[in-house]
Formats: sequence, C-alpha cells, structure tokens
Amino acid sequence: MDNDRALLQGTLDMLILKAVSLGPLHGYGILLRIQQISKDRLEILQGSLYPALYRLEHQGWIMSAWGESENNRKAKYYRLTTAGKRRLQTETQNWNRMADVIAGILRTTPEEV
Repeated sequence: MDNDRALLQGTLDMLILKAVSLGPLHGYGILLRIQQISKDRLEILQGSLYPALYRLEHQGWIMSAWGESENNRKAKYYRLTTAGKRRLQTETQNWNRMADVIAGILRTTPEEV
C-alpha cells in the first residue's frame, strides 16, 4: 500500500478529474468514487483530497456549487469544466505514453541491450 500512496501523490489530480468526469460529486463522494473505480485498490486520504480540489478549482479545471448531499446536508459539489476535460485528456495521453515506455523497459532482456 505504501507504493500505491507514493504513486497516488503524482497522479491525484488526474484521478480526481476522472472521478468528477463521471458526474458531479461532493468531496467525500470523490473519495468513494476513486475507491470504487479502482476496485478498492486505491484509497485517497481526506488530507490530500481537499488541497487538491482547491488547486484544481483555482486552475479552472473543476468548478463547485453548493448542494444537498444524500444525507440532507449542505455539501460542495464539483464538476469538470471544459478546460478540465481537455486537461484530463492530455493527462491520460501522457500517462498512457509513460506506461508504454516503462512497460517496454521492463520487457527488455539482456540480449536486447
């Protein structure tokens, strides 16, 4: 799990953008959505989430509006902006390219060097 957390620090923004791209969510809902779509393999800590949400909103990639949660409580709901959609697409392409490079490196045999 420590390796997952280290990986997560570098990809948190992308994961949040992906979660919010699936529909508007409040902060805790974003945590649950990431956990759900990772099939419980990733867990985001609240202490990491809220600064990231602030940063993403400040950059114009998400926007928020107050609403009511499932528990009838006031909650800030986040949704993806047009700029956020573009950013998610760019980050996804970059991530996939890097994953391909790393996979190629890991497949390298001594004979290929």
